[in-house]
Amino acid sequence: MLSLPLRGITGLFGPSGCGKTTVLRALAGLDRASGRVALGDHVWQDDASGCFVPTHRRELGYVTQEHSLFPHLDVRRNLEFGLKRVDVAYRRVALDCVVELLGIGRLLGRRVLTLSGGERQRVAIARAVLTSPALLLMDEPLSGLDAARKSEVLPYIDLLNHELDIPVIYVSHAIDEVVRLADHLVLMDAGKVFADGPLSEMLARLDVQSPLGEDAGVVLDAVVGERDAQWQLARLDVAGGGCVLWARDQGAALGHKVRLRVLARDVSLARAPDPDSSITNQLA
Repeated sequence: MLSLPLRGITGLFGPSGCGKTTVLRALAGLDRASGRVALGDHVWQDDASGCFVPTHRRELGYVTQEHSLFPHLDVRRNLEFGLKRVDVAYRRVALDCVVELLGIGRLLGRRVLTLSGGERQRVAIARAVLTSPALLLMDEPLSGLDAARKSEVLPYIDLLNHELDIPVIYVSHAIDEVVRLADHLVLMDAGKVFADGPLSEMLARLDVQSPLGEDAGVVLDAVVGERDAQWQLARLDVAGGGCVLWARDQGAALGHKVRLRVLARDVSLARAPDPDSSITNQLA
């Protein structure tokens, strides 16, 4: 049995073909797997009692790598389609709020075919959120985008997580996306769950590092303490004190919370400090 938190973002990570999308489709009711599926107290499937709630009656939003927007409608009317799926009395998310959070106000009058890949995905995410879902499913929403467009969309997904109380299950085979967004991590391989738990604990566990390969490492929460414009570096004060690291300045404001990933392959051990080393961060 797999039990996941009802807050934050849960990342499903594993190689292509390991069953991540199958899990999402079972949660959505698009595929009927054997067993039981429940969201809190709401049972969506229970084979023992013969219960099965069809997809259209499940309070969920679904975002895939194919944006599935209506090309004959402009952005506003695409968003209104999602909004109209929910009775006014049950709407928990306002159109203006989502438009502002995802930075798509200037796109409202444009046709879908005139949008970039990143813009289309932001609109698709907005439409899914406007259905006021109790659960948001995201199936590799950035896999069809290049690195620049991914960098454009990722901050908006992160912002949604912090501003809206909607649990998200995020599927990806790109560990950098999962580490950036997820609070909880599920590792999958060959159709089975290999391990799951809080992200920071999972990445630090020695017994689950092998599926990550060269991506093994730790995640640290930090705050931007200083920005050096000359060298384009930022000082990151790691939560808990006692550790200060310098990294490339990503433009975050002073005091802004960031998530810092340290890969095992980037760590060197020495018996004494080496002032002649090119390694920027040396911890005693």
